[in-house]
Amino acid sequence: MAFSTASEDDGDMMSEINMIPLIDVMLVLLIVFMITVPVMTHSVQVRLPQASSEPLVDRPEAIQLTIEADGQLIWNQTPISSEELASRFAEVASLEMQPDLHLRGDQDARYAYIAQALAMAQRAGIQRLSFVTDPS
Repeated sequence: MAFSTASEDDGDMMSEINMIPLIDVMLVLLIVFMITVPVMTHSVQVRLPQASSEPLVDRPEAIQLTIEADGQLIWNQTPISSEELASRFAEVASLEMQPDLHLRGDQDARYAYIAQALAMAQRAGIQRLSFVTDPS
């Protein structure tokens, strides 16, 4: 008989390890590894840029454009008008190596002032624009 019954139980402790849970865990791990190993061996070719020790090309100094709360435009600490801003944008866009344009808008400035400056920069062909924020 393969199974013991209560009448045959003589009260001794069973000293055998139950292997079924161990086998179940091992089979699950085997299946997981069989699924993940082909995924891990699949590679994607990536072309990374090559580093060089040559000095970087000198970029022109960045232009600071500040838009005040009342719509006043300040180009590198010099107040200018909208018409002058358009001509300066055209000058900068015509340069072979454009400097970065750092746009700083006052917290209380209307969005229309900033949107107008962005549209002027886009029409002129400015390609390097960043927004500067002051943490407060």
